[in-house]
Amino acid sequence: MATMTNAALSAYNAALKQMNAPGVEPREVVGPSFSELLKQAADQAMATGRASDAASLAATAGTADVAEVVTAVAAAELTVQTVTAVRDRVVAAYQDILRMPI
Repeated sequence: MATMTNAALSAYNAALKQMNAPGVEPREVVGPSFSELLKQAADQAMATGRASDAASLAATAGTADVAEVVTAVAAAELTVQTVTAVRDRVVAAYQDILRMPI
């Protein structure tokens, strides 16, 4: 994956040099890929869910502060809503692609 990204970056930089566009500089640093960003977002969502589960279990055992439990559950709820909204947008985009004429 990194080889393909570096090849794409090299091609981009070569095209910029040929264009000699003023104010446009070649890129030297490759940022995280889209799949890496999605993986990070999924990992954060899972960590939020685990923290909420742990807080709920601690509340059940009577060892947790009520404010911490409410905060953890609210964060988990917001995470679920965000993931659901992103999923709905991805499905809608996929359906739009399927409807495109060939």
